[in-house]
Amino acid sequence: METILVPDPGPGEALVQVQTCGVCHTDLHYREGGINDEFPFLLGHEAAGVVEAVGDGVEDLEPGDFVVLNWRAVCGTCRACKRGELQYCFATYNAAQPMTLEDGTPLSPALGIGAFAEKTLVHAGQCTKVDPEADPAAVGLLGCGVMAGIGAAINTGGITRGQSIAVIGCGGVGDAAIAGAQLAGASTIIAVDVDDKKLEWAEGFGATHTVNAREVDVVEAVQELTGGHGADVVVDAVGRPETFRQAFYARDLAGTVVLVGVPTPDMTFELPLIDVFSRGGAVKSSWYGDCLPSRDFPMLVDLYRQGRLDLDAFVTERITLDDVESAFEKMHHGEVLRSVVVL
Repeated sequence: METILVPDPGPGEALVQVQTCGVCHTDLHYREGGINDEFPFLLGHEAAGVVEAVGDGVEDLEPGDFVVLNWRAVCGTCRACKRGELQYCFATYNAAQPMTLEDGTPLSPALGIGAFAEKTLVHAGQCTKVDPEADPAAVGLLGCGVMAGIGAAINTGGITRGQSIAVIGCGGVGDAAIAGAQLAGASTIIAVDVDDKKLEWAEGFGATHTVNAREVDVVEAVQELTGGHGADVVVDAVGRPETFRQAFYARDLAGTVVLVGVPTPDMTFELPLIDVFSRGGAVKSSWYGDCLPSRDFPMLVDLYRQGRLDLDAFVTERITLDDVESAFEKMHHGEVLRSVVVL
């Protein structure tokens, strides 16, 4: 455990007292150097908390507001924002001031948040106000993994009523994609994993069929479950060359492949170009589920409060900051969907 120094909020910034923060696989990527090498990192980004103070110029946020933190504080002026596609903002904001160790060493906050701490400094646009009656441990997960999965299915993949979807990789992001597909009214929801326990979890989130990739050919199994055609949408929530290949060939003609699992920088992928042409459709990557936090977080929290989206089911265990390393180990072995740090 380390003491960190958190500045008072400057113009456009907010100081947030962290209540909960999920342990996400992206944090593990940071720790292992899979994102960048700007050590030392302050990890943690799937967080909910209460605004303690705001800086000058902050008008729509005040102390006491219950917020879910996000890493897409849209700028409003980049070329994506100017064409009305704020969910793709190319110049998202973070706090201008660094948090530091006691010796003055600046910290690199994961995804501009850094919430494995009692307090964190963020840009005010990274704070999304939601229903204060919601459980912070559950709704905080919208800050990354759950939103990424739901958005990959609905926003990026465009899954809709009566369509079929296959989701490869049934961790937190994959199960969120399954939950999103169920919300959207998909008729056939196929969960693919190598772990029977994870496939059982996936059924709880709405999977209508399961495929154990250790036992059968994934592409053939998905085609068999979709009338011999392949799924309308296939989501790769793993992010490896072999799973992306399965996703590409498991979709129907004119279907959509969505990559939401995060590959490491060393991974490469080769595909016959004629197969890209002849299958038609779309191959997309999903950035944060192509979400707009100000639009999507309150809506999904409302669905949670109505009992239509079971965010509680993603919370496998509640832990303390001292338990983060053991949570990484449990994640590596597939024992949890989400460990959530409660401060």
